[in-house]
Amino acid sequence: MIEPIEQNSMPDLHLSTVDKLRMLLDITKTISRSLDLDEVLTLVMDTLGSLMHYDAAGIYLIESVVQEDGETEYIFKSKAIRGYQISFEMVEPRLKVGEGFIGYVAQTRKPLISADVQQDARYFQARELTRSEMVAPIISNDEVIGVFDLESDSLNAYDEDDLSVLTLLASQVAIIIEKVQLHEQVIEKNRLQTQLEIARQVQLELLPAADPEIEGFDISAYVFPTEEVSGDYYDWVKMFDDQIGIVVADAVGKGIPAALLMAFLRASLRSSVQIGYAPHIAMSKVGNLLWDSVEDNQFITAIYGILDATNRTFVFSNAGHNPPLLIKPSGEYRFVEYGDLPLGMFFDSRYHQHFIRFDDHQVMVLYTDGITESVNAVGEEYGNDRFAKRVLEGIDLPAKELIDFIRKGVADFTERKFLDDDGTLFIVKAV
Repeated sequence: MIEPIEQNSMPDLHLSTVDKLRMLLDITKTISRSLDLDEVLTLVMDTLGSLMHYDAAGIYLIESVVQEDGETEYIFKSKAIRGYQISFEMVEPRLKVGEGFIGYVAQTRKPLISADVQQDARYFQARELTRSEMVAPIISNDEVIGVFDLESDSLNAYDEDDLSVLTLLASQVAIIIEKVQLHEQVIEKNRLQTQLEIARQVQLELLPAADPEIEGFDISAYVFPTEEVSGDYYDWVKMFDDQIGIVVADAVGKGIPAALLMAFLRASLRSSVQIGYAPHIAMSKVGNLLWDSVEDNQFITAIYGILDATNRTFVFSNAGHNPPLLIKPSGEYRFVEYGDLPLGMFFDSRYHQHFIRFDDHQVMVLYTDGITESVNAVGEEYGNDRFAKRVLEGIDLPAKELIDFIRKGVADFTERKFLDDDGTLFIVKAV
């Protein structure tokens, strides 16, 4: 808490303009020590009386209000007032930009003096005793953010020197308001950064700690996030010694909301796996839970299937996700274009099961659209064919190295280090 500078209850009417400017400098130094906006504005009002006489005064800032019809309306909000004998709520001006003295000044960006308010058609009466008034705009970054208003019970109470001093004080107030707002933005950014980092750590703990090991297969997976928190997700669950459940998913959007959807999916799907539901039943159950629990326009695309090492098969259901890519060392490749609706889009959606049998050295790649829809500087997409050919180029690499090889191919194409959207790769190689 900072203390106001010493002041008399009434200003010295014989102060020269130079003396007032010196006092203004002292006031500015005092109020610049605070980073609390309410404290700053209150302190300005407490020290204003040292500079010039007023019977009522107020600092009003412009705020935007969204109406029921969706239109944005700009109104004035009282931030610091003095001299009114009625309740604070009644002092709040019901004026828009362009109405009354303060609305006029906000619209024109020019200060004004009214020697006799009763003779001025622009006057909006908020106080019966007021006879003359002086108003200056508060401008920050070339934008009017509020007004500084002084009222007197005497006619012709203010002159051009008074208006110059008030305009200078208003400009200093604008600088300090901007400083306070920047400080608040830094605090908010740091708070959000901390929350994102916590969410990031939680999400990393939800991902498998290691790649699965199952006889006859080389498997590896990785998420390439664009933000601290990703909307992509993959998981695997050991069901039997020769079977694992595999899921790759992509939530609509990204950041914390998408990560929360992923956490919901993980819990729901793992519960279905433990019960022993087949992929198409598990998808239906999880889809209904999502539809009943999340807001409209939130959904998840996902592939969930069971890899059987003994039979060398992958039985899966596809909920609106990118089709699996199958590649043989011979160069033959295809996208398994079977799928149903995304999870959570509709209630009681039906899902089908599809079957893949692995040939020797065949590779299956599950992925998200952050890989195939990456674009270069001219807006060209990486695309499915370019993606498949890149996998084919590195098909002899171990699964973990193949992931890095694919990622480098995307980065070389886009000429950027990071993807435009979260990207996930889950590679299964029959060895």
